[in-house]
Amino acid sequence: MRARSAFSFLAAALAFAALPSAAPAADTVDPATELKAFQDFFVKKFPKVKFNDFVNGPYSMNEDMRKQWEEKEEFPPYEFALEAGKEMFGKPFKNGKTYADCFANGGIGIRQNYPYFDGKEGKVVTLELALNKCREANGEQPYSYVKDEMASLTAYMAFTSRGKPFDIKVPNDPRALAAFEKGKEYFYTRRGQLNFSCASCHVQNPGERIRAEILAPALGILNAMPIYRSEWSGMGTISRRFTSCNSQIRGVPLEPQSDEYRDLEYYLSYVANGLPISGPGARP
Repeated sequence: MRARSAFSFLAAALAFAALPSAAPAADTVDPATELKAFQDFFVKKFPKVKFNDFVNGPYSMNEDMRKQWEEKEEFPPYEFALEAGKEMFGKPFKNGKTYADCFANGGIGIRQNYPYFDGKEGKVVTLELALNKCREANGEQPYSYVKDEMASLTAYMAFTSRGKPFDIKVPNDPRALAAFEKGKEYFYTRRGQLNFSCASCHVQNPGERIRAEILAPALGILNAMPIYRSEWSGMGTISRRFTSCNSQIRGVPLEPQSDEYRDLEYYLSYVANGLPISGPGARP
């Protein structure tokens, strides 16, 4: 079983078709069917895990870790980022405007709607990308996509959406459907010297250990982002998690917010529709 690709593993379990070598025609991509199959797979694999608890990653898999996490949440290690993010979010730019001027509902309680497909630009727009677009539109320099200010801003925005379910749309637009399918393909494609895919860890082996780390299920894995990781001794964004995963399998990380990473985020967010935002989170 372990010699088979992660995609083949899931395909066998869910009767998925093999990935084509070229982008499929739009009428062959069915995100709704993909979502149901993806969620059904994890629900059947982990029947004791409550559906909404998948957003808690390894803490939904291991009772001892869960107890430690619940104690830690009384004084969460990401609290400093929340406070910094709230302050930054309300601080005016040099032109007097704020982040609230760039987002619907003043940027409060909207995390669950990102990423989305922008029909005018023809690409996926993540929350991290939207924040830097807002900064640049108001004459400010963009932030690093991997930690520090960006992690704090997204932590605050996630916190204002806690409990709201992911509500990602894939419009009936060939470009949006292609982005969704490319995200899926990236998720299941092996790479790096270790020849791992994202699914090798998060579909085949959630709940298992790699060294001291318990692997999280792919379902709900982005709902807790951004996260404080003990391994990092600080906060990290979705971009940081993607690039660090590529490094861990001895692959070459892509540029943060590359098309491939944004499409991957689009796919993983869509198949988590219905699960609540739980970010910011904390992980070992």
